[in-house]
Order: sequence, then structure tokens, then C-alpha cells
Amino acid sequence: MRQWNSWGDSATSMAIAPTAQEFLQQLLGVATPLPDATLEEVKARVPASRLPSNPMIHTDAETRIRHARGQSLPDWLAMRSGEFGVFPDGVAFPTSSAEVAELLALARKENWTVIPYGGGTSVVGHINPLEDARPILTLSLARLNHLIRMDHSAQLATIGAGVCGPELEALLKPHGYTLGHFPQSFELSTLGGWIASRSSGQQSLQYGRIEQLFAGGKIETLNGTLDIPTMPASSAGPDIRELIMGSEGRFGVITEAIVRVSRLPEREEFRVYFLPDFASAEAAVREIAQQKLPVSMLRVSNAEETRTQLILAGHKLAIAGLEKMLRWRGAADGKCMLTVGFTGSQGKVRYAITEINRVLKQYDAVATGRTLGNRWQANRFRAPYLREALWKLGYAVDTLETAVDWPRVTSYTRDVELALRTALTAEAEPVLAFSHLSHLYAQGSSIYTTYVFRVGKDYAETLARWHRLKASASKEILKHGGTISHQHGVGRDHAAYLPAEKGEQGMAVLRALAQHFDPDGRLNPGKLLLD
Repeated sequence: MRQWNSWGDSATSMAIAPTAQEFLQQLLGVATPLPDATLEEVKARVPASRLPSNPMIHTDAETRIRHARGQSLPDWLAMRSGEFGVFPDGVAFPTSSAEVAELLALARKENWTVIPYGGGTSVVGHINPLEDARPILTLSLARLNHLIRMDHSAQLATIGAGVCGPELEALLKPHGYTLGHFPQSFELSTLGGWIASRSSGQQSLQYGRIEQLFAGGKIETLNGTLDIPTMPASSAGPDIRELIMGSEGRFGVITEAIVRVSRLPEREEFRVYFLPDFASAEAAVREIAQQKLPVSMLRVSNAEETRTQLILAGHKLAIAGLEKMLRWRGAADGKCMLTVGFTGSQGKVRYAITEINRVLKQYDAVATGRTLGNRWQANRFRAPYLREALWKLGYAVDTLETAVDWPRVTSYTRDVELALRTALTAEAEPVLAFSHLSHLYAQGSSIYTTYVFRVGKDYAETLARWHRLKASASKEILKHGGTISHQHGVGRDHAAYLPAEKGEQGMAVLRALAQHFDPDGRLNPGKLLLD
């Protein structure tokens, strides 16, 4: 069963090896876990609903609790403490575009606000209700999860926007297809959410980001239905798809998406290499990206992430043997781990492996074969469960991501980690920070940074620490000319930083679009644009 105050299924967990616990204690200090509120305690805090009785709307306390927060660290602290703040007044589960349209019409007539809800995996505050004099309806799209149409000739699939990752791939597989969109949140996140937040999957080098996969669809707005037809390409003015991708529910509710699918690959494997240092690792993956070699994924961990991952892996004797071999081959303390995905026909994969080995040889890479790659593949969607394991030990973990052009990759990575490590110096609190490059382009790369710190003496102090860390890192993103979000969207947490990226004219365009689609500000207010 899905957990009400954490990530994922209650039957799944991650353990922290004793050696990893010792590592964290030595680096960050011994931590004391904070107490968790119970579901019954939170139920008692849910106020009466302000919505009238309606057969499509659930107003019971538990349903409202389960749809009140996402998965950002502030959300996590709210759920674990039981201090949610605002709850939606009700949750609707429409089963068709027509029912979504009916609910939007009702919201307009009765003066409600509406929050579209996909998988509840937002890490930037997309789905959180804010204080509002108007009743708040959360619109769960979970039942819009069916394959509506499959066009084999055009390789286009029309699918309900509420379908989550595993469901989507299960719908496509019998037809011989895959979407190939595998974000880390794949287990729970939805097709509509990917589009609304401009998501990127782990194998974007092969399949593309969601903007390459989203071909058209149906959006229910307060002004009626917006149908976006499919076509291979068009020069007939600005692309209306672009208005919907990244719109975060401000302009309408995505109910059906037409996506470009690919044939299931004949062969897929992941291999791990180690390079002597970050400079050689960055140069190697830049060369691979700019040569446009046919790989589905490149992920290179910097030295600190490589060290941390090897410690967290446990298996002390096996890791010691690996370390000894790597040191003998020239990959010692500053080594960086590179994971490469190979996907396609037998011939394409063989060619790609040969070419990758050719390039990496120039940078003194050490190949370790498929063992570590197989382990990564088996656990590729389990990383979010790490937060629960660390929480039980008294540590909080969060992530942030950006993308910059190649000349700024090294300096940004260095500076953002330094900013995080020193953000709590006034409290004499050390912070563990490490990064990897995970979505690469000829122009530059995304940079994904993880940071771990001790929880405070209470929830308020822990949240205050997070605010200092987040602000410090966000300033570094702006300083280095990066995007405030490469793949997680804007939501509430990033909205204040959006004008620095879009500029005055760009923000005016976004506000004008919001005014056109939603003049009364009832669709997901306070997200993307600060109202």
C-alpha cells in the first residue's frame, strides 16, 4: 500500500549498511531522529470541508491528507510532523475528459480553486493547497490511465494523462512499444505530470525529453477543450504544445496525451567505467555527446558522489577489492564513476560499445563490465526510498538540479557544493554534498546535486536549515547562468527565481497566458507564477 507520509509502497525499503552509518556519523555527527505524527493524529486536525456534497468528490479526512502534499523536503517535514497547514476541501477522481470538464465548469460556477494531481511526486510544491477564501478541489487524474488509441503506422499512442510509469509501459509492451521515459520517480509519476513539468527521463539521449515525446492531446480549460492535433512538424506559427509543456496546471488540465513511441529494443545493457578524475570524466562524456554516439544514457558521478555511493553500497570486502583493482589501474582517490546505457538492435549496441570504448580509452577509463551496471539497473528507481532510511537515523536528504553550458559545468559544480557545505557553518553543522551529470547535450549538461544534513532539535529548526541550504544553492544557479530547474519544474519553491531566467518580457507573456486561460486565478494558484 502507498505510504501516506513518505515515498512509495510500504512493502519496499532501503537499508543503510553499518559502514555507511559510521561514515555519516564521522562526517556529520551522531544524529537524533525526530518523532513522527500518526495518521490518526493528522486526521483529527483536518477541518470540515467547505465543498457541498457531490458524488464525484471525496471529502473524508484521509483522502484529503493523501492529496495535500508532494515529495519536496518541506512536504516531507509537514507530513512527518503532522503540521500540514492547508488541506484540500475535497478530492475528485474523474474517469473521463468529460467529467474533468464538468468539474471545471462547476468550479467556475461555484467559485472554487482547482489543483490538478498526477502521482503526487512533485519536489517543488506543485500540488500543495495554499490559504484561500475559496474552497479548494484537488483533481486526481489517477483513473484516466487507459490506452485510448494506438496508431502503429505513425507510432503514436493516445493515453490517459493519469497513467503512471509502470502502467504506461505495461500498456505499450503488448504492442511491441515503449515510451522510453524513465525519470527517477517512474514508479509513481504520471504522463500528464511529465508534460506539465517538462520532465526528463534517465535515457533521454536515446528517447528524448518529454518535449520530444509529446505530440499532441486534449486539455480541458475553463474556456472549453483545447485539442492539439499531431503532425510531424509545422512552421505555422508558435507551437501550441509549448504553451502546455511546463504550464503546471495554470492554463488547463491535461486529460489525454498523444505520445511518440518507439519499438522495444532488441538489446539493452548498462556498463560502468571509472575515470581518474572529474576533468577527464567531463571531457570524455562531452566528447561522446558532441560526437552523438548512439548511447541511451551517460551518467558521471564526481569524486565525492563516487566515494559516497561505494560506501553506501555496503559489501565491504567486494568494494575493497574493486578499490584495489582501480587504484592499480590508475583510478585512485579522485576517481569518477561513469554509467553508460546501450539500447537498440544487436548491431547498434555492438557498434556503440566499440565506439565508447575507443573514446574512453583516450581518457584512461577503466572498464568494469556489466556487474555494477546490472546493479544500477535493478535499483534505478529505488533512490527515493533512501530518504526514509536516512530519516530513521536522524538525517535529512534533498536534491537540486540545473543545466549549464559546458564552460560552466566544473565551476558551478564546485561552487554549489561549497555553498551547500558552508551554508550551516554558523550552526557548526557540516553538510555532505555531491553531484553527477545525468542528461548531456552537445551544448552542456544537467547537474544533479544531493545534500545530506542532520535534522535539527525540532521540525522548525530542520525546515529553517533547509531554507538556508536551498537559498544558498539557488543563488549559485543564478550566478552561473543555469536554469532554476532542468527537470523538476517551477512549482512554488522556484517561482521567485523564474524572472531571472525568463526576463521581464518573458514573464509578461506567461502572465498574459494565465490571464487568457484563467482570469480569476482558480487553476493551481501560486504555482509557476507568484500570484
